[in-house]
Amino acid sequence: MHNKLTTWQAACIITGYGVGSGIMTLPYLVDRAGLLPSLAIMLAAFFFSYCMHMMLAEITLGSGKGIQVISVFRTYLFRGKHGNVFVVVLFALTTVVLITNLAAYVAGGAEIFIAAGLPPLAAQIAFYVIAAAVVFFGLKVLGVSEAASVSAIIVIVIILAVASLFNWHNPLPFGVVGQPNEILAFFGMSMFAFVAFFSVPQAVEGLDRDPVKVRRAILIGLGLNFLFVVVIVACSLGSSARITQLAMIGWSEGIGPWAQVLGSIFTILAMLTTYWSISLALSDIIEEQTKLNRRICWLIATLPSLLLVLLNLGGFLDIMRTAGGLIAILMAFLVVPAFRRCRRANGKLLLPNALASTPMQIIVLLAFLLMAVGSAVSL
Repeated sequence: MHNKLTTWQAACIITGYGVGSGIMTLPYLVDRAGLLPSLAIMLAAFFFSYCMHMMLAEITLGSGKGIQVISVFRTYLFRGKHGNVFVVVLFALTTVVLITNLAAYVAGGAEIFIAAGLPPLAAQIAFYVIAAAVVFFGLKVLGVSEAASVSAIIVIVIILAVASLFNWHNPLPFGVVGQPNEILAFFGMSMFAFVAFFSVPQAVEGLDRDPVKVRRAILIGLGLNFLFVVVIVACSLGSSARITQLAMIGWSEGIGPWAQVLGSIFTILAMLTTYWSISLALSDIIEEQTKLNRRICWLIATLPSLLLVLLNLGGFLDIMRTAGGLIAILMAFLVVPAFRRCRRANGKLLLPNALASTPMQIIVLLAFLLMAVGSAVSL
């Protein structure tokens, strides 16, 4: 039972995956798209993402104990004599994309340490060690670490939000309605802020496949990210000295030097929680597909992210971060047909029937297609 999670810990693994993946860019996009359209879009993004994550949780429940994302699709989609080919391709693509996504977080976390005075090499190694060490000890330690870090992030956001009320410099853009491309770009990034697909199997297994706890963890996990988005968007727009593409920079400048310190801690924690969630999911996927020792799988999942940064492949990492968005979209397009087959085989396991109807499946799928379009538009 040592690997079992509380509902809060499982929720924080889901939150941790999303909190580092674009939330800080949303205020800049809201300033372009307008606040009222953006609020409506954020609500829609939360709802569509909740439905998709619940579908994935349901097919995970229906696939058998210990099943990871890749094997979920083997169970319901990749069958027949060519099924293994699709599984190998998806496994290889997922591994490469997630490793390079992890490298981007190592690079970003190292930048904070460098700004604090560490030499670049020491900063990169330090962030990697802190990030990878937690994953080495498995699901329970990761759940505890995610819960502590997300709790700390909540405290930091509350402190900065209260401070923002005493340093409110700017009117909120209520009357602004952006151009269609700006609104579409905001929708794409909002959807990405709620994507935590690879963490769902960890939450399901950690909660002992209890449907009530799984449903609650997904709702709390995505709900926390929604609250982070709303508070960060409103407060950073109201109190920023300047609207920056990475919101924490302008937001903390508008409050004072102490806020910049808290902002750096927030950024480090956000990157760590995302690294933890992604690398544990990747380690579990590698272990499932290769049957290698768990420690070796941990090394395969984490060490290349440091090596890519040490090799200074910055342009390559930018390209692969885009590919990370593409793999999320690919997963979304695999989930719906797999969910339909799971329902036919098992009946209702998790998602309420009103949210599992064919029209709703089509709407959710179209929302993720729109996310792909929004991610590609130029501003």
